Amino acid sequence: MGIDDSDDPLDESGSPEDETTAQAELSNASQSEPSRQPTSSHVTNGDSQSKDDPDSGEPSQSIEDMLLEFDDQKGLIRERALLDPNYVVEEDRIVGRDEQLQEVTKMLRVALGDNRPPNLFLYGPSGTGKSLITKAVCHNISRICKSRDIQFGTIEVNCQDLDTLGIAVYELVQQAADEAGVAVEVPKHGVATKEKWDELYRIVNEHFDSVVFVLDELDMLVGRRDKQEPAFSRLLYQLSRAGTNDDLNAYISVVAISNDTKMMESVGSRAVSSFTPEDVHFDDYDADQLQSILRRRQDAFHDDVLDDDVIPLAAAFAAQTHGDARKAIDLIRVAGELAEREGDTRVREEHVRTAQAKVEKNRVLEVVRGISTQKKLCLYATAAVASQSDGGSARSTTGYRVYQYLTDAIDADQYHQETYVNKMKELTTYSLVDFERRSHGPSSGMFLEFQFGERPETILETLREDSRIEAVSEDEVNSVVKAQIRNQT
Repeated sequence: MGIDDSDDPLDESGSPEDETTAQAELSNASQSEPSRQPTSSHVTNGDSQSKDDPDSGEPSQSIEDMLLEFDDQKGLIRERALLDPNYVVEEDRIVGRDEQLQEVTKMLRVALGDNRPPNLFLYGPSGTGKSLITKAVCHNISRICKSRDIQFGTIEVNCQDLDTLGIAVYELVQQAADEAGVAVEVPKHGVATKEKWDELYRIVNEHFDSVVFVLDELDMLVGRRDKQEPAFSRLLYQLSRAGTNDDLNAYISVVAISNDTKMMESVGSRAVSSFTPEDVHFDDYDADQLQSILRRRQDAFHDDVLDDDVIPLAAAFAAQTHGDARKAIDLIRVAGELAEREGDTRVREEHVRTAQAKVEKNRVLEVVRGISTQKKLCLYATAAVASQSDGGSARSTTGYRVYQYLTDAIDADQYHQETYVNKMKELTTYSLVDFERRSHGPSSGMFLEFQFGERPETILETLREDSRIEAVSEDEVNSVVKAQIRNQT
């Protein structure tokens, strides 16, 4: 049985010039600001300005006073945990997922009889309940197994920020140790991946009868690019083979969760034959379902503090972007926090609208913060086309020509159109952009048409925070886009 010893980081990272620019701006800011001497809390000079003088440079209220004043205020949010999208809620709060809940429960329930459950592949857009239902079912299995003296464990990792197979295996080791209440006996770095696998097997064999490995956002675990298959394929192969190779005595099931409906197409043939999962599809929530989800969490707020139009508006915003329940929950949480900070007694429509702009930009920031400069250029060019196109979409052919203009403008490497398209396809895993194959007649040929989950204007605004993109004239980009859109018709 071959075990991958690779522990090298990805070659796709944030651009180094971003960090250099940020450091330079910080240095310039510190030089331009006048130096400020520490001020005493006591008056030592008769000429000193009053604490309440707005020109004195001192706060009119101490930090302690501000904290206590906020502490005395009646907050609007009563139970913040209910406004955490990752919080495992009670069964009666799970809405619009009866079919998926039943499927996952039926397939994993064999663990109650001290048997091996099947492997599962849960797929669908972000925020459609995949992780929520898996956690809820495993939580109930764990509770029942405990009463039956069955040592059941759920070992869950989110693969979004895991660079290599070695790091992913160590994260599984750490989670298994936490679940068992024991210490990890191998270091994170400096040892072969095989030693980490052996440590995982040791912990599971010594402390569990049955384990469900939950691999969330598994498609994000790509690993080294010089490997013949992605790291998530090798991880699936190793875990699904461990039981049959007598590495594990416990019954194990692997639940792979992905936003990418085509992830299994990238899984190697060996992994496919050993993993053989049961598929469960999660589709988008509609606006009515999102309203029901929010109403089941409405008691997170104190009574009668939400205006009647708050929940319908938050649900409508979230329904516009892939029917994402996480976004809907985030919206009412941020709206509530904004109302609290403003000292308002109610959460109103204007708080939701302000929260929408804030959440949207934060989500885009989270995505673009770690992507390479080339991906930023591809995304910026495509969003620029979408922002000026009817229907808010962008043809790949048009987007590529704008990408060529951008790379020329900042003197960056220019990739072929196939590479541009591939980089845009990679961005679909973030649910930021989606695509369809299109043709406008025999003479135009085939092309991809990209649609955005967020407003293209928000993406453009966020990407322009990158110093290299910001250096390109926005007006000139708009002129190029308009010319290219005219040429495509």
